[in-house]
Amino acid sequence: MPKAIRWGVLGVAHIAVKKVIPAMQRGSLTEVVALASRDAKKAEAAAAQLGIPRAYSSYEDLLGDPRVDAIYNPLPNHLHVPWSIRAAEAGKHVLCEKPIALTVAEVKELGETRDRTGVEIGEAFMVRTHPQWLRARQIVDSGEIGELRSVVGAFSYYNVDARNIRNVPEYGGGALLDIGCYPVTISRFLFRREPARVSAVIERDAALGTDCLTSALLDFSPGQAVFTSSTQMVPYQSVQIFGTRGRIEVPIPFNAPPDKPCRIVIDPGKDVFGTGARVEEFPVCDQYTIQGDLFSKAILEGAPVPVPLEDSLPNTAVLEAIFRAAKSGKWESPRLEG
Repeated sequence: MPKAIRWGVLGVAHIAVKKVIPAMQRGSLTEVVALASRDAKKAEAAAAQLGIPRAYSSYEDLLGDPRVDAIYNPLPNHLHVPWSIRAAEAGKHVLCEKPIALTVAEVKELGETRDRTGVEIGEAFMVRTHPQWLRARQIVDSGEIGELRSVVGAFSYYNVDARNIRNVPEYGGGALLDIGCYPVTISRFLFRREPARVSAVIERDAALGTDCLTSALLDFSPGQAVFTSSTQMVPYQSVQIFGTRGRIEVPIPFNAPPDKPCRIVIDPGKDVFGTGARVEEFPVCDQYTIQGDLFSKAILEGAPVPVPLEDSLPNTAVLEAIFRAAKSGKWESPRLEG
């Protein structure tokens, strides 16, 4: 049995070249051996920059390389499903960027492909592997802050470039699918159940057509989660977790820095000034390195996939329900039968 999984990367997306590939190269179970781009010069330049031994001018050629065990798919959102399926059918395990699919039906198609081909397929919600989130959920589960009542989140940045894939509706662009999906998955992660219904308001950019400001309320009965995500707002992110006897604050919940410690604040709720609050700090780590090693461990040892399709399905159902709720102006329930 190999000691490390040999990875190939589809495309030269910024997140891959600047964040994920360098992080995976530091992993103990991950070896990035190939990269592909439809632009041969871009593939060769990125491979040379990152020290990757093989560069391909087509995704098909990479998928045909028998020296590649697994694929990391950071392509634009609308290409996640077709190329993940092609990778699986080529016998490659697949770690696909979020959102792994645009619809519940697509997630089910991925599941059928996984079961038929026998490979592992997982969604790259790297936040779910970071120690700060594992600890936050441990504190919630312990009852230290009492009964979990509310998760409040915000995630935003400012980008109005019409050429950017995040601003192209046909590519699955917009605030909810790009960043709003993070507070959705984290809320489900903390409550350990699915919301019964959701309500939402969406503001769309008149020129771009994408949702540039999306706010949603998730009813976990009992308990609620509320968040705002925006692609045209001051860059910011935070999550507050409220219980009946205390709260947890996660100051940098999603883009946790790989070069400095992270921290969470646990407030026992003595007063509004935070008297008695303590800070727990976590050693420097890279959540992309952790994610890659855990997925590789799932392949090598049969360990659980960090975020399997069984989790992607209800998460996608919530995202679909948010879009429906914003359109109908009514409460909508997530549907797994899509």
